[in-house]
Amino acid sequence: MIKIGFIGAGTVATTLATTLNNKGYTVVAVSSRNQQSADKLARLIECCQSFRNNQATADAAELIFITTPDDVIASVAADVKWRPGQSAVHCSGADSTDILAPARETGAAVGAFHPLQTFTGLRQENLPGITYAIEAEEPLLTILREMATALGGRWIELKAEDKVLYHTAAVFACNYMVTLFKIATDLWQSFGIPPQQATRALLPLLRGTIYNIDSTGIPQCLTGPIARGDSGTIKKHLNALRKVAPELSQAYQELGLKTIPIALAKGKINDEQADELQAILSQPLI
Repeated sequence: MIKIGFIGAGTVATTLATTLNNKGYTVVAVSSRNQQSADKLARLIECCQSFRNNQATADAAELIFITTPDDVIASVAADVKWRPGQSAVHCSGADSTDILAPARETGAAVGAFHPLQTFTGLRQENLPGITYAIEAEEPLLTILREMATALGGRWIELKAEDKVLYHTAAVFACNYMVTLFKIATDLWQSFGIPPQQATRALLPLLRGTIYNIDSTGIPQCLTGPIARGDSGTIKKHLNALRKVAPELSQAYQELGLKTIPIALAKGKINDEQADELQAILSQPLI
């Protein structure tokens, strides 16, 4: 079995390393700029050593994951002396394998292996069923595909030019959902409901929406005033926002305009209703 090492010992590294180990892969080495983090991860895996420098990890392993923050991947790759037959793989969603050029130039294979999931701690249950975005050439491509399958996931193969838009889409689906939820809980404070209580009240709505996306798909999962063609309610929303949170009016309008085609595709509104909604949501802010 191929010997695997990790440079970087954060949440992504910890989740991947421990899960790969549980699936029968041999994780032998880890290093980190935070020695305590490397020691902690090594203790979770039998026969895994923690090292004080990245070169030691590279020397001990055949496939090395670089799981550092994105901004330092290139410098990490440049500082390591790679050897032919090794594989250097980063886990960035936005960067291509071009940032691993120093490894490629010395004869190592290079790849990207991005788990499309959010990581805030050691939660291996977050891995089954997720998708891994892979960029690599054979034979490393097959190795990473098999690894994604062993982890209980799916995989997609991306080209270098695909990576930034792929990652942008993930930000819309994940990070900006958090932003929208924060906006919603802030609005509840305007009528005296504190954030914690608002979160408890709104979370079942969010979970129901995610369930509907999964079970019925888009556009059928769309609900709400635009899905019904309820232009009167949209006007009330905009009037309320202009009084209480005028800085949100433009965002509400832009999101609403993007929602109209979904409502049309669902088939519950006609072209006349869509035009009316378009006119309301396109009105300039005063």
